[in-house]
Amino acid sequence: MDLSPYIRDIPDFPKEGILFKDITPLLASPEGFRSAIDTIAEAFADAGITKVLGAEARGFIFGGALAYKLGAGFVPARKPGKLPWVTTRAEYALEYGTDSLEIHADALEDGDVVLIVDDVLATGGTAAAKNALVAATGARTAGFAFLIELDALDGRQKLGDSTIVSLIHVD
Repeated sequence: MDLSPYIRDIPDFPKEGILFKDITPLLASPEGFRSAIDTIAEAFADAGITKVLGAEARGFIFGGALAYKLGAGFVPARKPGKLPWVTTRAEYALEYGTDSLEIHADALEDGDVVLIVDDVLATGGTAAAKNALVAATGARTAGFAFLIELDALDGRQKLGDSTIVSLIHVD
């Protein structure tokens, strides 16, 4: 299923010069959302995924649904200070600034096989930070899944030789 008609471009959001890819029309479509989740789950069905890691907020939407579909646990990666337990942190650069993410220090363990999920792969900074969080726990990243990949930003190069599934490619 071609999911690109479900993506809306919003110029100058969250700041001037950024062309934001709005996924809310896809989320509102039962057929579109189901297709996205099923396609990604199928690509990783035989990878032995034990945990799915997604960052707030849109990574939660896809991550939770994929964890359910794959029979795995879900690990939320959040902004600093949002998790109530001991955390592990990774900092990263965005195309429009810098930020950091945290997970609970006990959310992943040695032997976990992790699928890292987000809505957009842009520069790769956020995904690389999530990968660093996984590595810090002794777990293994099985791959990355994205709804949209902004090919011109070449974020893939920050993710090494991992399996990367992107459902929509945009220049």
